[in-house]
Amino acid sequence: MKVYGTEICIDCRNYKAIQKARGFEAEFISITSDTSNLKEFLAMRDREPVFDEIKAKGGIGIPFFVNADGRKTLDINEALSWIGQKPVEADEIHK
Repeated sequence: MKVYGTEICIDCRNYKAIQKARGFEAEFISITSDTSNLKEFLAMRDREPVFDEIKAKGGIGIPFFVNADGRKTLDINEALSWIGQKPVEADEIHK
């Protein structure tokens, strides 16, 4: 699984903390550390219907999860289910 995000986003930091605590493998792609990563993310954001609602609300759409089989989601629990992980518990989220 690939996860597009940035360290300046609280939801992305929460995702990374969950990944670290649970110890599962996933590739985190920082969209703010390299312009090629940003371009790759923006190309998907421009064409993927999964972003329509979030864009209409003025959101960015991160973290964004892409499964090896091509499925895409903005829902962390859906993404975690792809790799056999349980849903996020309330005590795993930090604001």
